[in-house]
Order: sequence, then C-alpha cells, then structure tokens
Amino acid sequence: MDWLSLDSLSDLGWGVEVFAVVTVTLIVRYLAMRILNILECHLQKTDNVWDDALFEAAHKPLSWFILIFGLLWAVRISAGYIESDLFASSNLDLVGQLAFIVLIMIFLVRFISSAEARILENLQRQPGSEQTRFDPTTLHALAKLLRLSTVISAALVALPTVGIEITALLAFGGVGGLAVGFAAQDLLSNFFGGLMIYLDRPFAIGDWIRSPDRNIEGTVESIGWRLTVVRTFDKRPLYIPNSVFTTLALENPSRMTNRRIYETIGIRYQDADKMARIVEGIKTMLQNHDDIDSSLTLIVNFNTYATCSLDLFVYTFTKTTDWIQFHEIKQDVMLKIIEIVHFHEADFAFPTTTLDGIDGLVPEMRS
Repeated sequence: MDWLSLDSLSDLGWGVEVFAVVTVTLIVRYLAMRILNILECHLQKTDNVWDDALFEAAHKPLSWFILIFGLLWAVRISAGYIESDLFASSNLDLVGQLAFIVLIMIFLVRFISSAEARILENLQRQPGSEQTRFDPTTLHALAKLLRLSTVISAALVALPTVGIEITALLAFGGVGGLAVGFAAQDLLSNFFGGLMIYLDRPFAIGDWIRSPDRNIEGTVESIGWRLTVVRTFDKRPLYIPNSVFTTLALENPSRMTNRRIYETIGIRYQDADKMARIVEGIKTMLQNHDDIDSSLTLIVNFNTYATCSLDLFVYTFTKTTDWIQFHEIKQDVMLKIIEIVHFHEADFAFPTTTLDGIDGLVPEMRS
C-alpha cells in the first residue's frame, strides 16, 4: 500500500515531531505554572512585598514565553519540509527576538505595577511604618516614570532588531521635534507642570488645598502627568491642568502643625471691675486644657472699648490639625469661657441704646 511506503512514513515523521514538540511545550507550561503557584503560596506568608510582586508579574509572561518559543521550535521543524520564505530562519529569529523583548517589557511593567499596588496597600495599612517611606504621590510618580522608561528602553532595543537605525530616527526627531513642540505646547507645559509637582511636592494625594487667587478648594484625588483632580467639598470633581500650578499661589491646610483659635468676646460695661479676674480665669483654663498647645503663643487680654462692650480677645493654638476635632475643642473652650464669665457674676454684652433724661418725659394723656 502506498500510504505505508518509506516516503510516506518519512513525511509522517516530521508531523510526529511537531506533535511531540507541542505536547512537550504544553506539559512544560503546565508544570511551570504549577511550580510558580506553589512558590507564590509559600511566599505570600512573608511580609516582603517584592517576592509577591515578582511572582505575580511573572505568571503571564512566563506562560507566553513557553508557548511562543515552543511554537517557534515546531515551526522550525516544519520549515525543513515546507518550502516558504515565511518560515526562513532569519524571520523566525526576528520573531523570537521581538517576542523576547516584548515579554521582558511586559514582565517589568507588571512587576512595577504590582509592587506599586502592594507598597501603597502597606502605606494605607501601616502609615507610620519604617518599611513604607514613600508617600502615595511619590510612589505614583516613581512608578509612572519607571514604566515609561521601561517601554522606551524596550522600543529602543527593538528598533535595531527590525532594521531601523536609531541615529537616523534621532536625526528625523530633531527636525520633527520642533514641529511637534509647537503643536503640543499646552501638553508639554502640563507635563512639566506635573513634573514640578512631583519634584517640589507642594501637595500630595489626600491633601486639602485651596487657592486665594482662584476658586479652587478641595481634596486632591489624583495627580497625573497632564491633570490634577481635586474633589471639592460639595463632592464636585475639579480637573486642573498642571501648568496652572506653576503660576498659582496655593495654601495647603493639611500641612498645618496646629490650628488657631482667635475669638473676640464682649463683656458688659457694668462688669468692668470683673474684667481682670475673667481674663486671668480664661488664661488659666487654656494653660491647663489638655488639647491646647501651651508651648505656642497664648494670649488673653482686654483689648478695646467697643460701642456696646468691653472686648477681650483669645488667641491660642490647638494640638490637633484635624478639622472636626478642632471644632470640638473650640466648642469646649467657648463653653468654658461662658462658665468663667458667669462664675464671676458677669455677662456678655449685646447691642444696646441708652436714652438720657427719659425720666423727664411724660406721655400726654388725651381724653
């Protein structure tokens, strides 16, 4: 029978080789993924974020590496029996080199992203830990820069592989860069504005910022290369181009070391003889208050003769910078001031008008 001839068997032999290569590739891929999963399960019990990020990033690139190079091996076997320029050794080498470069790039990008997410999780879980010395803004900026550097490096390595000279590309870029620069002035100004935010760090994600120059106030949600997103206190998102911050005067209340209480209190004129004791009582109360920072400026003084009152002012600082806690402390201080004033049998003034000689005025009685 013709199909059992030696030529037919030899033709059948390369097909068996291809089948065997594909089978071995799938088995190796399965075993590699199993080993990787077992190692990952053991390493997840440690506190080291780097090994977890490494194994998480390696999963897909390693799987595709085994499949692609197993397939290339099978194609090389087939190329000996199939006459086609498509399966030439030089083409297969090119595909292998490009695949290797792309897979390395994917692995590094995934590793950077996974490490960023895990370090950020540690920052949120242990804000005071010595292991997490990056704030979220610096972490995001560094991760973006590393990802961008990885992609650019991979592109520069891949270009000579496909026959594109980098020197010629740079020469073209010198001429074309001028045109692109003029066309993308706003984009570049926003990019460098974002870079200045990352370098100068006037604020970070989560900070409360406001500008006396413009109607900008809220909490920073994200800092991108082009835009910064601020969530206003009525929950509206505000998208601000980064170039705006290069010329903007900005306040960052989140970085206050203390919050100030500055209040003016009016006492009745008929309680003038009690003013000194009231001032001294308020000052003593503030000095002994657990939430008042007595190491900073603390002033309680009779200040001025107002139209309807004798005014004293209270000037002091709380230990906390939290907005809600500050108002609770301020309320407690103001209530204690009321107690002190009433303790000295005095009271607070309110606008009044005194009419002299009213006793001599008798209303006319009409019948």
